[in-house]
Amino acid sequence: MLSGSLLLQNHPQLLYSVLKRVSFSDRKFGIVTFLLYFCADMTQPRQLWSRLTPLYEEGEARAIVMLLLEERFGLTQADLYCGGLDMLPQEQQSQLELLLRRLEQAEPVQYVLGEAWFAGRKYHVGPGVLIPRPETEELCRMVVQEVPEHPDVLDIGTGSGCIAITLALDIRGAHVNAWDISPKALQTARENAECLGAEVAFSLTDALQPPHDSDRWDIIVSNPPYVCRSEAAGMAPHVLRHEPHEALFVDDDDPLLFYASIARYATRALRPGGRLYFEINTAKGRETAALLTQEGFADVAIRRDPFGLPRYAVATRPTNTSTPTQS
Repeated sequence: MLSGSLLLQNHPQLLYSVLKRVSFSDRKFGIVTFLLYFCADMTQPRQLWSRLTPLYEEGEARAIVMLLLEERFGLTQADLYCGGLDMLPQEQQSQLELLLRRLEQAEPVQYVLGEAWFAGRKYHVGPGVLIPRPETEELCRMVVQEVPEHPDVLDIGTGSGCIAITLALDIRGAHVNAWDISPKALQTARENAECLGAEVAFSLTDALQPPHDSDRWDIIVSNPPYVCRSEAAGMAPHVLRHEPHEALFVDDDDPLLFYASIARYATRALRPGGRLYFEINTAKGRETAALLTQEGFADVAIRRDPFGLPRYAVATRPTNTSTPTQS
């Protein structure tokens, strides 16, 4: 006679029916969790994420596969414990295999799914558009907490639009504009803004050749390219092979290229008392602060991210200076 665990492992439909009959109070005290771990055979799901371990640590590989299964096929961890993979129709099993092959080529799971989460909202992303990072969420939180209502905001290098859209939705009365040099990124950003109900004015503008604006913005925020090309050797394959290099890298001999251009623009384009927010290379905090001070900004500060790394630069245009003349 089969033991209880072997019986349920060999008959996942039976396990599922047992779990459905467990009362809410039992779930509350962890009976479901006990049954799942006691009875489940995870060999098949483990075989899936083991295919990614040449590229990722096992825990990350597991998380990627679990995300794929839940987002694309609606399979939760409980479903997998109950043999959910075997219950997928043949068409979906074939689709799963194709998606796994893309992941094995180091394609980011966000591109495979066509979406990424940022600050509690889902964004469309794809090749040619930088994938939003959790560190940038902290930059947005910083801006939202510190700016007054009804500001005029500019996001430079918007990519997927995640910064601009977040600020447009989370700051009361914000009027948000966003620039990017990539038509593909701008198309994606516009689609995201429409899907999320954000009003953002997007424009094709080069951060290295900004317009001659004066006293136009209360806030300028940017996460420009800042990774030195010499740092590429230490980066993950899924980033190097698939994400847009023009949104990531700068030459080693001019690592603050974009920061210098944006800072010079901000000395004119920010209103007196307006603030400039950057995400920065954590190895270039002192240099970035020195640049901002040299350009005449006040209250220059380098702030740390949740991991303790110097990730953000904040500066204020002084209130007692006139707009610099354009040379």
